[in-house]
Amino acid sequence: MSFGIHSRPLVQQTETFSSSNRSEHPTCHTRSGKVLLVVNTASHCGFTGQYKGLEALHARFKDQGLVVLGFPSNDFNQEKGSNKDIAEFCESTFGVKFPMFAASSVTGEKANPLFRQLIAQGATAPKWNFYKYLVGRDGRVVESYSSMTSPDSRSLVAAIEKQLKAP
Repeated sequence: MSFGIHSRPLVQQTETFSSSNRSEHPTCHTRSGKVLLVVNTASHCGFTGQYKGLEALHARFKDQGLVVLGFPSNDFNQEKGSNKDIAEFCESTFGVKFPMFAASSVTGEKANPLFRQLIAQGATAPKWNFYKYLVGRDGRVVESYSSMTSPDSRSLVAAIEKQLKAP
């Protein structure tokens, strides 16, 4: 799903989310000019293995300007641990180094501000864990991907590469 030039850039977003395994991370304000892959995550989901692929994307493209942002959520009843538990699980099981934020809601009225902005731009609201949102350097949503799209999907990787080459 592509979005036109009338979409409000996410880089104007200045809310801060608590990071579960790092210090406070402003979501997009300090990531201006970066390509973002925003993902709602969960530790007890059939798609949890995607953490490995997300970390691989992070390692492969971080020096070119990609930032993978993980947002744990219990909206689908598959993230039961504390923020510390989530951080330890991600780091010890999958070697996650990309920014992981404190657990928050990603759907409905209680969705965190970043996910509300994604949806306001016309992105599909997460229907399950591991929905992915590609955001261009200009802060606009480029594409949203369902849980079924693996991080090493040709279409996702090609879209990331295209955004990284864009000015």
